[in-house]
Amino acid sequence: MNIRDEIKRDHDLLTEWRRDFHAHPELAFEEERTAALVAERLESFGVEVETGLAKTGVVGKLTVGTGNRAIALRADMDALPMEEGNDFAHASTVPGKMHGCGHDGHTTMLLGAAKYLAETKDFDGTVYFVFQPAEEAEGGAEVMVKEGLFEKFPVEAIYGMHNWPGMPVGEFAVAPGPMMAAFDIFDLVIRGRGSHGAMPHQGVDSIVVASEVVGALQSITSRNTDPIDALVVSVTQIHGGDAYNVIPDEVTLAGTVRSFREEVRDTVEPAMKRIADGICAAYGATAELRYEKRYPATVNTVEETELAAEAASAVVGDGAINRSPVPSMGSEDFAYMLREKPGTYVWVGNGAGEGGCMLHNPGYDFNDEVIPIGVSYWASLVEQALPAER
Repeated sequence: MNIRDEIKRDHDLLTEWRRDFHAHPELAFEEERTAALVAERLESFGVEVETGLAKTGVVGKLTVGTGNRAIALRADMDALPMEEGNDFAHASTVPGKMHGCGHDGHTTMLLGAAKYLAETKDFDGTVYFVFQPAEEAEGGAEVMVKEGLFEKFPVEAIYGMHNWPGMPVGEFAVAPGPMMAAFDIFDLVIRGRGSHGAMPHQGVDSIVVASEVVGALQSITSRNTDPIDALVVSVTQIHGGDAYNVIPDEVTLAGTVRSFREEVRDTVEPAMKRIADGICAAYGATAELRYEKRYPATVNTVEETELAAEAASAVVGDGAINRSPVPSMGSEDFAYMLREKPGTYVWVGNGAGEGGCMLHNPGYDFNDEVIPIGVSYWASLVEQALPAER
């Protein structure tokens, strides 16, 4: 494995930073402490800093040489609203908040890359270090884009990275095309007519109707979508009734929809409405659907994906690069940035041992052995994308 000496030297320091971030988690658009530390450290490296984009976002600018090309590297900073289950020394000090997705590690690796690149200056052009707030279901990337990220900091491409539990440390995965799924949500209200539980014939049973709808919604994937296309429709909540002997007037179903292709994504809402309206009409009930498109699919562009794979290969070797990973039905708001600019999103192995449990798990912890690998990848990527004149 090709880890630069300067990065090896900083491993303990970066581990200290990462664990400090972990112990002080902050939720979406509340990353005040994290952002302040990021800005302070960037400035100490000699990197120009702008703050306040998307409230708590931070962007660092480092220009070397005379080249007019520019790329951006992005890391997310926010934590999750969940209780940590770990008892190690750097566990969360904030009740109900936890870095359960590794954004503490992502922030640290990008800071490490900024430090290394500012010291070595072995590239020609401009690199922007984008520290984004509010990735966890709040769309901080979209807010940064809407507030002028790429107008203020024009780049030819942008790159992202996420740790991946279950993948061995020292391995990367990346492929052109869809890497992560689109993320949509829905609320479906089924309205019948309430009645006594002993006299159901006097009403329209919203629970029976809702039960029919739950099963029928699965036909959107199994019978309305090309089997070649991936689509998941999951009802994750059912709310209705508050007494043992009363059939409620209404039941609310809620859930999520995941897909990769926009053409498939666009078929779901009308299909849900058609199914719900049809079943409700058969029973004498009515349906009201609220459908909200959240994150788009994360889609990697070909040229930038090849560059990322080569950069990772320079660090861990070509045999440790999975160039055809199975895309994840999870979602990522980096997709908003990839809608605006070419780029790619890679996974870096977080291991399967300690700290290797799945993301969004109360026992999760970012694996500090990954830090120098991620920093080296970022450095390799910049040096290959913006090669210095020799």
